[in-house]
Amino acid sequence: MSVAIIPKSGVLLGRVKLPNYDFPRIVTVRDNKLIDITHKTAPTVRDICEMDNPADYVSNAQGVEICSVDELLQANTIPKSVTDKAELLSPIDLQAVKASGVTFVVSLLERVIEEQAMGDNGRADELRTEILGLIGTDLSKLVPGSKNAMELKEALIKKGVWSQYLEVGIGPDPEVFTKGQPMSTVGHGADVGLHPSSSWNNPEPEIALVIASTGKIVGATLGNDVNLRDVEGRSALLLGKAKDNNASASLGPLIRLFDSEFNIDNVKNAEIKLTVEGEDGFLLEGASSMNQISRTPESLVESTIGRHHQYPDGLVLYLGTMFAPVQDRGGEGKGFTHKINDIVSISTADLGMLKNRVKLSTECDPWTYSASQLMRDLSKANLL
Repeated sequence: MSVAIIPKSGVLLGRVKLPNYDFPRIVTVRDNKLIDITHKTAPTVRDICEMDNPADYVSNAQGVEICSVDELLQANTIPKSVTDKAELLSPIDLQAVKASGVTFVVSLLERVIEEQAMGDNGRADELRTEILGLIGTDLSKLVPGSKNAMELKEALIKKGVWSQYLEVGIGPDPEVFTKGQPMSTVGHGADVGLHPSSSWNNPEPEIALVIASTGKIVGATLGNDVNLRDVEGRSALLLGKAKDNNASASLGPLIRLFDSEFNIDNVKNAEIKLTVEGEDGFLLEGASSMNQISRTPESLVESTIGRHHQYPDGLVLYLGTMFAPVQDRGGEGKGFTHKINDIVSISTADLGMLKNRVKLSTECDPWTYSASQLMRDLSKANLL
């Protein structure tokens, strides 16, 4: 069963670029129509997410019809064929962009393999067998930080296979890092970027939570936490280079706000599908079940925002993925890596589909529109 790019139901919130405006317009979807709800009351997505009831505001906000959803999607194909219509942007604006890592057992093992391979994908298959043999247990049954998890940690240290990734995978503290800066994410239909130095990389299909400055989770969207396996594998201290590059974080197509029909339980039970289609005829398909996550989404939020760390404009938090592609491409035992012009599709029934084309970060549109420019444009339009 195919998934619609724009969900057929729910309270949806996002941003588009319109040819007659210098700044992004805030939009929702009603009766299969794209509606502009930009208003002085809430000129940014951040402002709406800070409200007591964002879904209620978006449902009742006055707006102007822009086009039908079908026309919107026709203008946001890959590559984009129409330039004088609404262009979907990342659905967030001023929020910080954070990400959780090693939150699923499969991705935990792959991170250990990256580290042991020191960035050499030719050793991945051999190491996978060796490490699984050494661990000799089902990590999915372990509660991170529990007594059993700490006993396994001690046993692995004695075997000489302890890893910083096992620490954040089964230890008391999760990995939470800065994926990108506010206003740096790209949306549905955009190109996503790989650093030119990388030759071993992959998509990371994830759900991203939208969180207010109070720590309240107000909605969710889809995300691709583009990952450079060779760079991070050489050293975890290169995480910034592995994760934060031009167009390396995509979100969309829209935020689905929490309401009586959609809440955190829907997120916890979501099935995330991934498809990678290459110009060379390569096809990769996979799925990630959120019910297999080793740390609850709420606990990841609590580790990110609270009295220990504030985010005045709120944040979006990628929740991590269990999908670590190992299907060979480019040589036996070398596993998966992207090729330029791959088409990556990430979807769930509740959140729609996020689709992007893979390019080098140096070839993607440069990031030029920042928070300061947005504030100037909104002020000029008398929306602040």
